[in-house]
Amino acid sequence: MIVTLIVVCEVGFWVLLAAGLATRYLLRMPRTGLALLLMEPLLELVLLVVTVLDLAKGAEPSWRHGLAALYIGYTAGHGHRTVRWLDGHAAHRLGGGPPPAKPPRHGAARARHEGRVWLGTAVGAAVATGLLQSAVWYVGDPARTGSLEDWMHTAWRIAAVHGVFALSYALFPKRAPRGSAEAGSGPGPVGDGREPVRPTGRGLG
Repeated sequence: MIVTLIVVCEVGFWVLLAAGLATRYLLRMPRTGLALLLMEPLLELVLLVVTVLDLAKGAEPSWRHGLAALYIGYTAGHGHRTVRWLDGHAAHRLGGGPPPAKPPRHGAARARHEGRVWLGTAVGAAVATGLLQSAVWYVGDPARTGSLEDWMHTAWRIAAVHGVFALSYALFPKRAPRGSAEAGSGPGPVGDGREPVRPTGRGLG
């Protein structure tokens, strides 16, 4: 049941997102569209409640509960960024706003961008760990909670791998091509590391 609910929540996330953006820009009802977008966290709340109730009924802690915690953590860490990214594109294509700025590709600016994305992964791992540890305390039987503890380790292994990937952009920065705007924006070959101002158009801001 929990796995099915995770699939339902994932589908619901995209359905609500599409409905919110369509209402916001195609139907010209920004407040209603924003209200639909703000309903996204309710899906994770439903999943959390069902997971807790499943454990309360005596269900054996398993990979399903761990997967649910990781899904909620991922949404907490990256959901808002995903919504903002899609809202920027919808504002451009459907609302007549300026095209959203692309992520920086070179130098310190790219390293900072990758660092911010990694912070979302770290937040997701922390949220998942908090939920899983709460479940461990709730069950109160070390013989039954081994799978939940394994999922905590999985969450932080993912964060560690992503962290190494993000750190590589700081340790081995990619230089901008000669003569490009990035190369000529500062004293060094990678500029001053500042990202361009991102136009928000009619997006979430």
